[in-house]
Amino acid sequence: MTALIACSHGTRFAEGRATVSEILDLLSLALPGVRIEPAFVDVEQPEVDDVVARVAADGPAVVVPLLLSTGHHTKVDIGRAVAPYPHVVSAGTMGPHELLAQALLRRLGELPGGDAGRRPGDHIVLAAAGSSDPEAVLDVEHMRDLLADELPAPVSIGYGAGAKPRIPRAVAAAREGGADRVIAASYVLAPGHFANLVLAAGADQVSAPLGTDPAVISVIAQRYRAAAAALRHPEPATSAVGA
Repeated sequence: MTALIACSHGTRFAEGRATVSEILDLLSLALPGVRIEPAFVDVEQPEVDDVVARVAADGPAVVVPLLLSTGHHTKVDIGRAVAPYPHVVSAGTMGPHELLAQALLRRLGELPGGDAGRRPGDHIVLAAAGSSDPEAVLDVEHMRDLLADELPAPVSIGYGAGAKPRIPRAVAAAREGGADRVIAASYVLAPGHFANLVLAAGADQVSAPLGTDPAVISVIAQRYRAAAAALRHPEPATSAVGA
């Protein structure tokens, strides 16, 4: 059985740590019999390099980033960790994904009134952590499009760091554009630093992080299964032209 290394960013916030722990508990129910090991790229232990080395000694493994977009942590930290081991691969990031758009909708539906993004004059700001990596920006833009397809209200983007506009500026721009009510859709996994940035950005309403929404568990399981299948049945290398 291919092991699953669930690699999250790490946080100093107890509520965020508890959320990630609960995600892994639910994941173990969704993937019975699969060995699941936690790992982190920052703040917490054990570090992903150490976990990969330990698990790789026992057999094949898939590192699933519990991260919503690509960036330095996926390309450098996780990429470095798996590079020495041909029987260990990294799956794709959780987002963008249609199921996560549904999770965002559910979180918006939990806000007072239950009509966030559906009342005339509403404007949704998809509030993401952010990265300076252009691919991360494309990931978030794709996620914005998936969410916008489900709502009558306009949907723009704000970032906590790494890219612009920052979340407070995106909220202010929505108001300057005539919005009566600005709702920040928290596109973060768990409570912590970036979730607090969203809360402090000045929106009229702020949805909760994705947390343990069933879509989160389904997406992680999907990413694991796809990468594990590719690891078991790699595509044959293509011969060079003229060889």
